[in-house]
Amino acid sequence: MEAYRDQYARLFHDGQKVVLLAIAADTPEAQASWARDDGFQFLFGSDPDGSAYAAFGGDPHDNGIVGSRAVVVVGPDGRIADVVPQFNQVDPAAYKHLQQVIDRVTPEAD
Repeated sequence: MEAYRDQYARLFHDGQKVVLLAIAADTPEAQASWARDDGFQFLFGSDPDGSAYAAFGGDPHDNGIVGSRAVVVVGPDGRIADVVPQFNQVDPAAYKHLQQVIDRVTPEAD
C-alpha cells in the first residue's frame, strides 16, 4: 500500500470528490497505527472476521500480503464506483485500473 500512498495525489486527484476504503483482516489498532505511522491518506476498514471482505468478493482466508486487501472506491455521488476484491498492491496494472475508475467518476477533476 506504500506505492499506493505515494501515487495518491496523481491517481485520486489528491482525494478530491472520491473516497478510498481498504478493507483487511487487521485489528482496528493495527490499522490505525499503520495509517498514522506511514501517513496514509485514505481510509482503512478493519474486518477481523472477514465478513465485509467476503461481501466484497475477497477471500477472508487469504493471509498473504498480495491480494489480502479489498479496495472500495466511493464516487462523488456517494455510491460505490468500483470494488477490487483482492487488490494486488505490487502490480502496476492494479493502480492503472484504479486511476481509470477515478477518471471515469470524476472527469471534471482533471
